[in-house]
Amino acid sequence: MFKRKCKIILIRHGATIYNEQGRLYDSEDYPPINQKGKIEMDNLAHWLKFKCHHVDKIYTSSSLRAIQSARILSKEYELDYKIIDGLYERKSGLWGGLTFEQIEAKYPDMLEKYHQNPYEYYPEGGETTQQVRARIDKIINELVKENENKTILIITHECVIQSAIASILDVSPESQGKIIIPTGSATQINYYKNWATLAFCSHVPQ
Repeated sequence: MFKRKCKIILIRHGATIYNEQGRLYDSEDYPPINQKGKIEMDNLAHWLKFKCHHVDKIYTSSSLRAIQSARILSKEYELDYKIIDGLYERKSGLWGGLTFEQIEAKYPDMLEKYHQNPYEYYPEGGETTQQVRARIDKIINELVKENENKTILIITHECVIQSAIASILDVSPESQGKIIIPTGSATQINYYKNWATLAFCSHVPQ
């Protein structure tokens, strides 16, 4: 029988006004989760506590929206959370705060280059998919080593969860953006000695 090293449940933070507007953003301090986001996280916290009674540790991105979401889960589990700086959202650079319609109008040449090679191209100040993937792989590997035989929650961002899933399923960086991770959703990955399995993905309690 295979011995599981670590169970990680990845949580995407609750919704914000920018999510609803379809904007790219990597700001740590703005926007906060909105009323929809609070409801999403309350529902997720209740469902998760029913499904997974015991959690050993809770980690969160340093962004305000992730910390606000982590507080809701922390209260449900009566467990403090720890901030991990490297769990931040993909850096948007010049495109920060813009919708794709605005990017197309303001930076059409850049957007065309991005569509031609999303794996290696991103605007000034941004991150490539390759860079995000390498950053997240390193953090996940460290957390698995630190939490052997434990169950942990990680409250973070869409790009982080996409990268974690793509890494264990051998999804190409070019295609990992097709993995849909809604706000207020949970994804579970079980890590073993030399492999990992995706238990469930992008679950949003109804």
